[in-house]
Amino acid sequence: MSFNHEYAQANGIELHYVREGSEFPLFLVHGWPEFWRAWRKNVPVLAESFDIIVPDLRGFGDSEKPDVPAEEGYGVDAHVEDMLALADELEIDEFGFVSHDLGAYVGQEIARQHPDVLRGLFLFDTPYPGIGERWRDPEHIDEIWYQSFNQQPWAADLVGSSREACEAYIGHFLDHWAGDPSAFGEEDRQAWVDTYLQEGNLQGGFNWYIAADDARKELMREGAPEMDPIEVPTRILWGELDPIVNAEWADRIGEYFADYELDTVPSAGHFLHHEKPEQANAEIESFFEGLD
Repeated sequence: MSFNHEYAQANGIELHYVREGSEFPLFLVHGWPEFWRAWRKNVPVLAESFDIIVPDLRGFGDSEKPDVPAEEGYGVDAHVEDMLALADELEIDEFGFVSHDLGAYVGQEIARQHPDVLRGLFLFDTPYPGIGERWRDPEHIDEIWYQSFNQQPWAADLVGSSREACEAYIGHFLDHWAGDPSAFGEEDRQAWVDTYLQEGNLQGGFNWYIAADDARKELMREGAPEMDPIEVPTRILWGELDPIVNAEWADRIGEYFADYELDTVPSAGHFLHHEKPEQANAEIESFFEGLD
């Protein structure tokens, strides 16, 4: 399928997005190391029932990479403002938000700060405050090395020093985080490398880790914070084979979401929406149609 690529000026920058379908709008928002293509298996099916908008977050893909310090322009609040501004630009007053990884941070913040714009929130393998200090558990510490590596001032130059280096680095996560690495075929893998070798894309993605570092370490030091639960209706699917956001960490979801349904998927990893698209598409469609 060929996809309809568009651009919009939103929140002072140019955002690239794919848009297909009609009716009620759903945003599909990627994580790292991803870009809009992470949803390519979901868009054609969901576009039969919804107006599907798939943005590249700032710093990623074909969206702009603002030349500002990462701490000032690449944190979760900047991404929230971008998504709200994009919705305004597209004259969308209410929408559904489907996401995981970095995108899930954005979705949760929109639900906390602007619940009136969200009809529902759908999360895959979601990082959330209840994980707390478990990010640094001895059994898990070897999984989060990349979060420190990505903050090094030479990281983008090193990973981008050759196609082979970029392919090895990005390919590691597609392989290791997926329950079945074959979910990413050769065409996908080459598209990932092509995209991350575009000027600014490695650093654009790494900027998220720089911007999020203080909050990440606060969770590790202080543990799960007390917060009012999100009231927006939420559906969560979690891959049991995800090595980076462990499914057993869902045990405190009820403290942070007031109206939710959670299921785990035994044969899926971190990229559940890409690994199990038929199940993901059916669940997304059922959830949002049930909210009408």
